[in-house]
Amino acid sequence: MADQNTTDARRYLVFRLENDEYGIEIDKISTIIEKDMDITRVPKQPAFVKGVINLRGEIIPVLSLRLKFGLDDDVYNEDTRIIIIKVDDLSIGLIVDSVAEVVLLDDETTESVSNIAGERPLEYLKGVGKPDGRIITLLDLEKIVMPEEAAT
Repeated sequence: MADQNTTDARRYLVFRLENDEYGIEIDKISTIIEKDMDITRVPKQPAFVKGVINLRGEIIPVLSLRLKFGLDDDVYNEDTRIIIIKVDDLSIGLIVDSVAEVVLLDDETTESVSNIAGERPLEYLKGVGKPDGRIITLLDLEKIVMPEEAAT
């Protein structure tokens, strides 16, 4: 049975926005870069779309997770990172306050969305990780980056 637990376990990159910890599956991450690149603003985009960067010849849109989640705008410092993720064939940068660590979560240390009650829609939430008494909000990247606003 120990083998089954290790095969069901997934690795998540843990990052912070304000005082909260979030996790995304490590296999969706291409790279993590420091926020020392210039972001070129793109006109007529939602506020959470900060613009685009040129990373090794690839133009990548960059989103502010703080603004996407209704938090205050980003304050850049030496801990600020841009996590480059790959969803389908699309690369997207996510600005986060800091990157913490990689954790291994399995069925014992996670709760599904259906077990979490709340008033706010849980559209971006995949579940919650509970390693060592901490709470890590596990994000559904496809729902975060797919442009539902494009229909407006």
